[in-house]
Amino acid sequence: MVDLSRGTTNAASLLPKEISQEIWADAQESSAVMQLATPIRVPGSGLTIPIITGDASADWVAETAAKPVSRATLDKKVMTPYKLALIETFSDEFRRDLPGVYEELRRRLPGAIAKKFDSTVFGTTAPGSGFDTLGAATAVPIGPHATDVKKNTYSGLVKAYTDIAAASGTLDGWALSSQAKGLLLGQVDSTGRPLLFNDIQAGSPVGSLLGEPVYYTQGVYAAGSPATIGFAGDWASTYYGTVEGIKVDISNQASIVDGTTSVTVGGGGTGTVTVPNVINLWQQNMFAVLVEVEIGFVARDVNRFRKITNATIS
Repeated sequence: MVDLSRGTTNAASLLPKEISQEIWADAQESSAVMQLATPIRVPGSGLTIPIITGDASADWVAETAAKPVSRATLDKKVMTPYKLALIETFSDEFRRDLPGVYEELRRRLPGAIAKKFDSTVFGTTAPGSGFDTLGAATAVPIGPHATDVKKNTYSGLVKAYTDIAAASGTLDGWALSSQAKGLLLGQVDSTGRPLLFNDIQAGSPVGSLLGEPVYYTQGVYAAGSPATIGFAGDWASTYYGTVEGIKVDISNQASIVDGTTSVTVGGGGTGTVTVPNVINLWQQNMFAVLVEVEIGFVARDVNRFRKITNATIS
């Protein structure tokens, strides 16, 4: 974006000053990762977080015997923040309806930021070093077996719990997609009674599993055979950090590049070239809102997480 007059008076008057705080609050509510992980502030250059990997241990000693010497062991994780951003463009006709502009921004932008952040954390491709992802976690299927009643969805959830415990972690939260919610709501016991009957009766389907809170995000879903429909893990051992929260810049006197376009060239229009598709906001009676956040994520150990899939339990 070539910003000729960032935050100009005419453009800035379109939105309340509090919009960045509200967008950030809504993004946090929309992101399962931001609700489950521990938030911290991180400098732009990154942060080194000390990790206790082992505790000192006590032992029994006989009378007059020398007491044992033991020490905790330490490691470190480096968190590096990366910029996550998008630009939303609007026509000047929105100027005539300030509440409409505000509501449109509030509705779209937090979800876009949250979904991309979650899908990155739950994927395998980080924006760079010092940013952890959970996509390599071991998969646990929760699709019930067609004939073996002991291999049901509940047993799959318990396996995720016990696997994480075996990795010295404590499962303290679930991040699930709407596809996972649908699968869970469809499970019944041998009498045909919904396994999650109490949640359904309470009017908030699947608010917790095995006593731990559930947060929903479409950023966790990955299509495939099987599809990834959720993650479970030791979220107390994870951190996400921002440099200064979400920033919002507004301009109606900038030129922005929105993808590319094909232009015919040569005599008689015999060829085409691909050029940047430039939008001149002032010339085209438009304004743009730039939203960005510098954010990072680290997890102590990916083995303390399990990827939940819709595969049939074997």
